[in-house]
Amino acid sequence: MGHSHSHGHSHGHHHHSSNKQALKLSFILIATYMIVEVVGGIITNSLALLSDAGHMLSDAAALGLSYFALKFGEKEATLSKTFGYKRFEILAAFINGLTLLVISIYIFVEAYRRIMAPPEVMSMGMLTVSVIGLLVNIAAAYILMKGDKEENLNVRSAFLHVLGDLLGSVGAIAAALMILFFEWNLADPIASVIVAVLIIISGIRVTKASFHILMEGAPENISVSKVKEALLGMPGVEDVHDLHVWAITSDFPALSCHVVIRPETEGKQLLTSIQKKLHDEFHIEHTTIQIDFADQPCTGDHCN
Repeated sequence: MGHSHSHGHSHGHHHHSSNKQALKLSFILIATYMIVEVVGGIITNSLALLSDAGHMLSDAAALGLSYFALKFGEKEATLSKTFGYKRFEILAAFINGLTLLVISIYIFVEAYRRIMAPPEVMSMGMLTVSVIGLLVNIAAAYILMKGDKEENLNVRSAFLHVLGDLLGSVGAIAAALMILFFEWNLADPIASVIVAVLIIISGIRVTKASFHILMEGAPENISVSKVKEALLGMPGVEDVHDLHVWAITSDFPALSCHVVIRPETEGKQLLTSIQKKLHDEFHIEHTTIQIDFADQPCTGDHCN
């Protein structure tokens, strides 16, 4: 019986550094303007602005939490936390997703109240604050786009927060124009409802993706059946069992399995070939592979 463990870190220090910088700059931008939007929303009596400000508050919290998660994830592994704190990123993304859902529910409730009794809104002030808010959100979204949002779930959740806020600013601008030119005050809560729907969609996506990782689900870009098929196709391999593919964090896939080989097969050479195949075909670098010989089968409930 043999065992092999391999681990690489090509997911990159450069991406990690650019992600931190992007989150930090976005946090400063959003947090600063959030205060302006809260004051503007109160003065103009606009729900569209206040809901956008509420979303900006969650943005600031999300971006701050995401930045902290990346910093926290740099801590070294310990004997009690053998993978370190990398998964804190996924926990942060999960919290961000839930925050989006809670905020959208609040906007729905407040919008319903305003649809029943539309209040007076200062359209020109609302328009001015909304336009500036749009520019701030575009800047923050651009900064986050330069980060590793396709690979890193935490950065993607922060990006979706800002994108939803950007759409909120567009909705507030449209509502302000409707009130300014047609005195249609209902436009304010209606714009808020549209934003809330967009926020819910983003929130569900991020929550679902992070929950999947927290539940040790297989990464979406890796087919476990294809991994097994590839391993079974290697010379000398008779069976593959106890196969697990999961993600430590969004850009850190891992694999463990038992490979049953014929007694005459050279185990060390086969392990090298398996690791190369998993790296080249599936981009899995963190592997733990146990060799079982066909004439000495593995037994026990875990070997299934």
